[in-house]
Amino acid sequence: MAEDLYSVLGVAKTASAADITKAYRKLAKKLHPDLNPGDKAAEEKFKQVAHAYSILNDEGKRGQYDRGEIDATGQERPQQRYYREYAGGEDGARYRSTRGFEDIGEFSDLFGDLFGRGAGPAGRGGARFSMRGQDAQYRLEVDFLDAVNGTKTRITLPDGESLDVTIPPGVSDGQALRLKGKGMPGMGEGGPGDALVEVGVRTHPVFKREGNDIVIELPITFDEAVLGGKVEVPTISGRVSATVPPGANTGQTLRLKGRGIKTKSGAGDQLVRLSVVLPEKIDDDLKAFVEKWREKHGYDPRRKLKEQA
Repeated sequence: MAEDLYSVLGVAKTASAADITKAYRKLAKKLHPDLNPGDKAAEEKFKQVAHAYSILNDEGKRGQYDRGEIDATGQERPQQRYYREYAGGEDGARYRSTRGFEDIGEFSDLFGDLFGRGAGPAGRGGARFSMRGQDAQYRLEVDFLDAVNGTKTRITLPDGESLDVTIPPGVSDGQALRLKGKGMPGMGEGGPGDALVEVGVRTHPVFKREGNDIVIELPITFDEAVLGGKVEVPTISGRVSATVPPGANTGQTLRLKGRGIKTKSGAGDQLVRLSVVLPEKIDDDLKAFVEKWREKHGYDPRRKLKEQA
């Protein structure tokens, strides 16, 4: 990769870390192979963008790149040693010092101590400098039910490889999954880094999560609230029957044991919060019944509020 890494991401060399991340996400979303099936040019550009981000997003590597210590591929540049000329003697004759070539062995030993004996092209044994590859970061959006029940999905890595990812049951929003050896390649004999997949859980129109409990709001009719009865309740594993007690009220909560998020230590519950809903149209029969009932059994539900205010 000969192209300047900043140019690949379309940012200035003075760009902040936040600007670099923003540019990467914008390009990755546009060029991702899943969104451009069969487009080899987009796939190659996606790889370049991901590689550029892997270096510029790392503060240490970015500094090395800016100082010219590593190139655009992430490899170390050959370290050069310079020897000064100096003027000496009355006649001003110039000499080139050979001082420095004599201690090249000591110079190699220094790097051997820093990076491991034999590191560097001039090290004893001729071993190359080795470094583990950088971890690669991804974000994966999954549906709510897939997150709580577990599933398998597929992601595409920067090198174009497709990888099946197992989403364990109960994964939470923002949780990161580590895929061993699926990150950036290492240097020399250093192994590859890992892929860190941050899971984003989409919201659900019915279910909400509170810890390991699942919470839903269940509308019930006026007569169900008064008389009680059996009602059908959706859960994350299917529909079940639950009993509404007579005299139920809005805000009352039913607990379905073991119907929440399943973990190694057990399972959470499902909390069913009742909400009494009147019919959209109040007919004459209901009006007459309520008016007659109110004449004999009127009550003030706001009495305690008035007393406490």
